[in-house]
Amino acid sequence: MKQRMAGFNLQGAIRALSMPVLGVLVFLLLWQMAAQNVTTSLGSLPGPAGVWEQAGNLWADHLEEQRRAAEFIEMQKERNAQILERNPDAEVRIRPYSGKETFIDQILTSLGTVFSGFVLASLVAIPLGIVVGLNRYLYEAVNPVIQVFKPVSPLAWLPIVTLVVSATYTVDDPMVSRAFITSMVTVSLCSLWPTLVNTIMGVNAVSQDLRNVSQVLRLGFFTHVWRVVLPSAIPMIFTGLRLSLGIAWMVLIAAEMLAQSPGLGKFVWDEFQNGSSESLGRIMVAVIVIGLIGLVLDRGMLMLQRLLSWDRASATH
Repeated sequence: MKQRMAGFNLQGAIRALSMPVLGVLVFLLLWQMAAQNVTTSLGSLPGPAGVWEQAGNLWADHLEEQRRAAEFIEMQKERNAQILERNPDAEVRIRPYSGKETFIDQILTSLGTVFSGFVLASLVAIPLGIVVGLNRYLYEAVNPVIQVFKPVSPLAWLPIVTLVVSATYTVDDPMVSRAFITSMVTVSLCSLWPTLVNTIMGVNAVSQDLRNVSQVLRLGFFTHVWRVVLPSAIPMIFTGLRLSLGIAWMVLIAAEMLAQSPGLGKFVWDEFQNGSSESLGRIMVAVIVIGLIGLVLDRGMLMLQRLLSWDRASATH
């Protein structure tokens, strides 16, 4: 019996794995066939092999830039050691390496920005959604505002955010750049609405029986939220968070392209403006990486939902 069950599980695993692999292979074949017949102003459309080659080149560029940075720091350490040997009281410092940002650096920059904007949006949307969902009159007052601003494009928000940040963020020695603040706020403004709406819906969906029990036990506001509201609303909240994170990632790339903020969006735009024979392949590498990161972010949010949800069965695929 155990051998039969093991064979059944193995067959199921092979079947579940074979279809995605087949889909990817068919996609790569169609891509290669289409690439042979498409010629653009930047040259022929690269196929999978050409894109893979450019991915390797981008990784090699990153390693080379890291080597130069290490040599630059080591050179300063040796110079400082010589200075201190001649004069122990001398003031020495090590300047950071100011070389170009590589493709890997741009990825890390975009991830930092999107997580900052997403966290800021969540810190606003979840508490506000709980409060609005618990008060019918407040919901009726806030709902028109939500419906007006929810569909606004990041292309419309970006100029306003840029002007406001430029006027208010006037620190002489800022800890973070103005471009980072602009991108982060734009991401927050565009991504908070799914979490806000789903949190309100989740709170409204709490069973009336549970509400009555809470009233009978005379639970305080925070106890009521923690013991009654959140266990019922957490699946809807996480659905909103997953939608918001996906929107945040898409909005960020567009914002970086338009605002020329450091990140993957700027990398794509710079390669397009560069117009070299390698640019199209590098752009396609960036497109694939953007899609893969979006997939990883969504799967990561699903795993977090399964970890934190009171009802593990509610964490659907």
